[in-house]
Amino acid sequence: MKLIHIDSSILGENSASRALSARIVKRFAGADVSYHDLAAAPLPDLDLGALPGDASDAAKASAALLEEFLGADTIVIGAPMYNFTIPVQLKSWIDRILIAGKTFSYTEAGPVGLASGKRVIIAAARGGVYSAGAPAAAVEHQQSYLTAVFGFIGITPEFVVAEGLAMGPDNRAAAIASAEQAIDALAI
Repeated sequence: MKLIHIDSSILGENSASRALSARIVKRFAGADVSYHDLAAAPLPDLDLGALPGDASDAAKASAALLEEFLGADTIVIGAPMYNFTIPVQLKSWIDRILIAGKTFSYTEAGPVGLASGKRVIIAAARGGVYSAGAPAAAVEHQQSYLTAVFGFIGITPEFVVAEGLAMGPDNRAAAIASAEQAIDALAI
């Protein structure tokens, strides 16, 4: 099994999403794991020279990320919430895998995802509480965005969410413990 492990938090060892994504990957003992730390080695913003078909080094690097994604069975993503959405580093990686004719196509009936059959597990971390029913739910653009973008290419992502992490040490400990239980219950 080929697994891609993506981390995007800038918090290093203090990152809940990194700790949770590592715990998920550990569950896949024996997998061939490719790791990308998008905070330590950020991808440049997408520009015309990075698009498929260009002869630039940026286009070749983008093509390699796309081929790696297409060849993977499982993708585990550590995704913190920054300012109600995902980090720009993660968005830059997503921009490299959403490619017409490769991971989606447009048809007369509308867009069709071409990347079905892959498993995407996202370790989402949030300082506040944004889940359904919470007062701040309307400004949650992390999980909703990731659900939409992966759905667009034919994948229904699975989420392990730790929220309320910045609402005191007791809340942080409880949120992480709950997320760890959810990870331990994942079907592998």
